[in-house]
Amino acid sequence: MFREKAYPSRPGYLMLVLLPLLMIGDIAFMIAMGKADMHLQFVGGLLLLVVLSILLAGFYVVQPNVSSVLVLFGNYKGSERRPGLWWANPFMSKQKVSLRVRNFESAKLKVNDHDGNPIEIAAVVVWRVVDTAEALFQVDNYDNFVHVQSEAALRNLATSHPYDAHQDNQLSLRGNTAEVAEALKIEIQNRLEKAGVEVIEARISHMAYAAEIANAMLRRQQAAAVIAARSKIVEGAVSMVEMALDELNKRNVVHLDEERKAAMVSNLLVVLCSEHETQPIVNAGTLYQ
Repeated sequence: MFREKAYPSRPGYLMLVLLPLLMIGDIAFMIAMGKADMHLQFVGGLLLLVVLSILLAGFYVVQPNVSSVLVLFGNYKGSERRPGLWWANPFMSKQKVSLRVRNFESAKLKVNDHDGNPIEIAAVVVWRVVDTAEALFQVDNYDNFVHVQSEAALRNLATSHPYDAHQDNQLSLRGNTAEVAEALKIEIQNRLEKAGVEVIEARISHMAYAAEIANAMLRRQQAAAVIAARSKIVEGAVSMVEMALDELNKRNVVHLDEERKAAMVSNLLVVLCSEHETQPIVNAGTLYQ
């Protein structure tokens, strides 16, 4: 199990001054030894110059919101997150890992929802690397891992909930977008935790019935909307009729027996619930004629 740790890099500007001074001093030493025909000392100075030249390869730059992962002969030594010019062992490999926020939109996936209806669904995922050691050493390719696991989580979420709710208090993909987005974020985070990745946001970007059932489902939605509207109209009409009867009784405007009340209720409901303008019919006689 790899966990990120900080590496104590040397300040680059200090080494940038120190190494050239050592090289200049070594070159001067070699010149002096060459003039004095001291060949052994000259060879020693030459070897030192080679070593100093190799040390120049230890410089590296860290950009803001970028981490450098240092590995020496296959052993993880640490990560440097501090921006600036730094120096470390020149034999260490230094791999850059971006800590910046990234996002991607998944492909449109065709899956069956909880009711077995084929739907198309896609999501936008916003993420970033929070542990560089896990990102590099726990998974083979963390970028591809994020994409694959996000799509797998999206498929699982889509099959766990219906597209539309058919019962009260039932969670649906279309009717509970905030809850669905939060559930998707949690599931993706659980899958990506081992890769050192934090999921900042996940939300549905596209959702529709598959083409082969889109027309049938549209008619179903329209029928459900008509039924809901009719129920509301009837509920309101009954309330208005009840209010009218109560007002007539309260003000003693007219006294109606049960049969006349039934006729009045019937007429009012026809007027209030009709889709078209009603035509009044004047009764010249009485209700009993």
